[in-house]
Amino acid sequence: MARARLTTTVVFLSFIIVFDLHGVVLSSGGLGAVNDPDTFVFRSPVAGSNRHTMFIPLYLSAPNSSTTASPSAAAGKFSRRLQNSDTHRSNARMALHDDLLLNGYYTTRLWIGTPPQKFALIVDTGSTVTYVPCSTCEQCGKHQDPKFQPELSSTYRPVKCNIDCTCDSDRVQCVYERQYAEMSSSSGVLGDDIMSFGNQSELEPQRAVFGCENVETGDLYSQHADGIMGLGRGDLSVVDQLVDRGVISDSFSLCYGGMDVGGGAMVLGRISPPADMVFSKSDPVRSPYYNIELKEIHVAGKPLHLDPTVFDGKHGSVLDSGTTYAYLPEAAFVAFKDAIMKELHSFKQIRGPDPNYHDICFSGAGSEVSELSKAFPVVDMVFGNGQKLSLSPENYLFRHSKVHGAYCLGVFQNGKDPTTLLGGIIVRNTFVTYDREHEKIGFWKTNCSDLWKRLNFSTAPPPVPSALDGTNSTAGMTPSVAPSEPPQYVPPGELIVGLIKFYMSTGVEYSNLKPRITELVELMAQELGVNVSQVHMLNVTSKGNDSLIGWAIYPAGSDDYISRTAAMEIIAKLAEHRVHLPETFGSFQFSKWSTEPPPKRLSMYIAPFASTCRTWWQQHYLSIIVATIALLIVLSASGTWFIWRRRQQFVVAYKPVDAVIPEQELQPL
Repeated sequence: MARARLTTTVVFLSFIIVFDLHGVVLSSGGLGAVNDPDTFVFRSPVAGSNRHTMFIPLYLSAPNSSTTASPSAAAGKFSRRLQNSDTHRSNARMALHDDLLLNGYYTTRLWIGTPPQKFALIVDTGSTVTYVPCSTCEQCGKHQDPKFQPELSSTYRPVKCNIDCTCDSDRVQCVYERQYAEMSSSSGVLGDDIMSFGNQSELEPQRAVFGCENVETGDLYSQHADGIMGLGRGDLSVVDQLVDRGVISDSFSLCYGGMDVGGGAMVLGRISPPADMVFSKSDPVRSPYYNIELKEIHVAGKPLHLDPTVFDGKHGSVLDSGTTYAYLPEAAFVAFKDAIMKELHSFKQIRGPDPNYHDICFSGAGSEVSELSKAFPVVDMVFGNGQKLSLSPENYLFRHSKVHGAYCLGVFQNGKDPTTLLGGIIVRNTFVTYDREHEKIGFWKTNCSDLWKRLNFSTAPPPVPSALDGTNSTAGMTPSVAPSEPPQYVPPGELIVGLIKFYMSTGVEYSNLKPRITELVELMAQELGVNVSQVHMLNVTSKGNDSLIGWAIYPAGSDDYISRTAAMEIIAKLAEHRVHLPETFGSFQFSKWSTEPPPKRLSMYIAPFASTCRTWWQQHYLSIIVATIALLIVLSASGTWFIWRRRQQFVVAYKPVDAVIPEQELQPL
């Protein structure tokens, strides 16, 4: 998926259509969900653009409950206060991948089944159901990983039809269906299997219910990620299931990487909050989405002159990890924009990168993220309890993709809708704790790239459990173990990667390899998850029947760099032998991988040409030397012959002094 961008209007439906069909409730435009009306949020690109729209339904109520339920009853639905001490509970620490602006989402890795099958799932606090493509899917797109194969998992169990779910036509198995306003959808059956959370997690693999897709349409069909990991409130949410089983506390945390970095971290379960973490109340009765009590916004220390209720319209101030940018009600946006522009009077305002949108952009700020705070003002969000979250420029700006050193506002007007929508850009390099048990959300500004060290967590993986806890296992089932997560192969200091180099040794003679170079380049691109244009063969050295090939991976298209997350994934595939080639290429091994900073744009085009020249010279230097000597002999002989001919001409032209010659005409001076 291309760099995601939400449209500046959040759409709310003005009416609901209720279908009395096995308890299925669908909202107009397909926003509804089967027995789960709090999972209606999904971003998708608008046709012909690279922006995304978030849709929130007008009708919100707890599943199987009356809309007239008392607040106390509703609070009981969302509050899961556990009796046991949190000190005895583990948590799942998981890495986040991809980049918010380049990819439009963050993904995490989840393993399902025994033996574990890996999936890259979009992390979304606005959705509850977790689903992946199933091997039985007749209409599923090509995603990052293979489809889930229930038949290969010794611990898989279908969820049998019961009174609490929607059943298939044979009334044998529970099914689910998710439909979204942009006409994308996901449907399939519900399965129960063991989920593993990677080797950084203290939490042992656990059983959980998930969706096994049989049909997907629209953007769900075309996205690179495999599926969705729902972190919202709801019975099918992974968080709710783990809380109900008593294995984690009712809390989770996300930490998104900063500008140009990407990646991040996620924790399922409670961790001790840092001393300087600031909190805002999050009222589950106010909205099933995660909300905060936003009261004021300050720009450069000066408050915007706004009525505090402006941030409490409709659904209030919603915090959604799946939304890219931030959207304010009209009055708040105008005041915010004017305050920012007043502070940036010395900068030149320029057009945005996309002519279809009236972005507010400024040039002349330079390219160093660390220097932005000297040019752009600090923005403060003040909560109802008086605590304040300070936003760095990277929390409300995005890079101009066509003008070097230019930035644009990542805060937009939410049309005429009074809801305040705060997307992932607001919390870049911010550790956000969703403390559902105590109905509050905490914010802690930090560097998400080295979060574990800042939280004083050991980065060493815990011992792999030999088997599941007896309460979670099933007799006769093969125990599932926690699979490995790729370690941090890219050094922490190298945040921007312009080039990845590595060597490949193979037991195939170059003469046999040469006719298949094009095929090999294409296979390498496919295995590393990059475009063919990014893969370049630098040189080939032959020794007997072996060949040593030097490779380079360049940024895609007009990009100046490879995201740190993408670089880590590429090197992890090399280091962990996750590159598979046909047997005809023999046995091979990768070594000496390294990264380099972004080169100058001109050198990016010269480098492949220069590398090709070096490779050609190494392969043909003997022929070149012989040809050069032959050329010198020919030139020497030709020169000798030319001199001899000139002398002969002079001899023939010589006349005695007394010879009779025709009189020649005098030429004027």
